[in-house]
Amino acid sequence: MAEATLRIAIVGAESTGKTALAQALAERLTTLTGLRCTWVGEHLRAWCDAHGRTPQPDEQPAIAAQQQALIDAAAQTHDVVVCDTTPLMTAVYSDWLFNDQRLHADAVAWQRQCQITLLTALDIAWKPDGLQRDGPQVRVPVDNRVRSLLIQNGLPWALVAGQGAARLESAVDAVAPLLRQRRGPAAGLFSRLADRDASQPDWRWTCDNCDAPDCEHALMRLRG
Repeated sequence: MAEATLRIAIVGAESTGKTALAQALAERLTTLTGLRCTWVGEHLRAWCDAHGRTPQPDEQPAIAAQQQALIDAAAQTHDVVVCDTTPLMTAVYSDWLFNDQRLHADAVAWQRQCQITLLTALDIAWKPDGLQRDGPQVRVPVDNRVRSLLIQNGLPWALVAGQGAARLESAVDAVAPLLRQRRGPAAGLFSRLADRDASQPDWRWTCDNCDAPDCEHALMRLRG
């Protein structure tokens, strides 16, 4: 089962809706496909709540390892696992906070088990939420670090943007092609794929910086 499981990673800067998106995406894919879908929450949040503080540099590897273990366990019993963050984000924050890049190689190697990584855009407002939040000023540099790791290591990824329900629809569109060969009892997603394919032009311009040009350029307009 673990080899056949589709792993969908959701990564991004803080307060970009990763947890809400993970939950909603798992629920939507269950409805659309009938496959056994679940989501795995962020271990760092539970760790901070339990310890009443944020982790020190020497505690980062164990947090990354536990996040990986939780995802691996879910993959044993499900067809699709949506990951609310992965060890890649622990590596990014170890670099950002402690200037420590030792977790990069292992995090990238594990990330390759995910068939796609969804990067949450910075187009929603920052909100305080727990000890692990550092502030809105860290979102752009963290976003830049995540993008660099994904691009430099050739990891498949898509930008997810939009407000409210549009954000979920952006994620569904990004992962839908990966589910073509995993038809479950429901067929809603596959009908949607056929309709979308029929409406696409024969040629589409591709952005040099991401594989979701419409979302990316809309985001850049918002930033400007």
